[in-house]
Amino acid sequence: MPDWLIAIVLGLIEGLTEFIPVSSTGHMLLVGHFLGFNSTGNTFEVLIQLGAILAIVSVYFTRLWTLLITAPKDPASRRFIAAIILGVIPAVLIGVAAHDFIKTVLYESPGLICINLIIGGVILGLLDRMKVEPRYTDVTQFSLKTALIIGFCQAVALVPGVSRSGATIAGGLLMKCDKRSAAEFSFFLAMPTMAGAFAYDLYKNVDLLSLDDAGIIGLGFVAAFISAVFVVRSVLNFITRHGFMPFAIWRVVVGTIGLILLATFPAR
Repeated sequence: MPDWLIAIVLGLIEGLTEFIPVSSTGHMLLVGHFLGFNSTGNTFEVLIQLGAILAIVSVYFTRLWTLLITAPKDPASRRFIAAIILGVIPAVLIGVAAHDFIKTVLYESPGLICINLIIGGVILGLLDRMKVEPRYTDVTQFSLKTALIIGFCQAVALVPGVSRSGATIAGGLLMKCDKRSAAEFSFFLAMPTMAGAFAYDLYKNVDLLSLDDAGIIGLGFVAAFISAVFVVRSVLNFITRHGFMPFAIWRVVVGTIGLILLATFPAR
């Protein structure tokens, strides 16, 4: 398969999986592994996230703008902004400190990714079946303590295969947020977290990139943007109706198939 077509496939995978709890990075790395696709410094998988970032910003633009213009006078808006900042801090600090290890070791471990997909799927399925009276049903009402704990959960997703959205949603459910608000808070955390990861990875690898990479990154970016807009517009309603069990099952199935393929077809 030519690189340009692989770039489109990986872009679609990024957009379709970034905002659901199945690990977009894990899916891209596994598909890239089996297709023999290797990007310079593993930057492709991070840089095309800009498409997904712009997709969610475009869908949530009105809410974000309202939040910013009301913040000077509205304590609730300022508290929600503070909650998002607190939720982002753990992943930023750990991500910067462990960046090289994550990119050179964990990103090169497809077996670990598969195992994390399976373990995360089992945990997500158990949490989905957990019956608790929700403490929060409105994402703007999360306490600062709840936001910070969810932020530490998000930091666990620096390990590929865990899933950023999956970890934040799991943290939200453990803090007695209802399913919809847990997923939506994951959206709000995604914007600064992914933007920071994109900027830092670009800074770390700018010397490794060349104009030869621009074409496939551009194709992946466009594919990620289009597919992410579709997901962001529809996934909250899907979660409200069906919960997280379909994603849990998907994770286990993909992780199991990945392990079987890794055992059957060793590294290419």
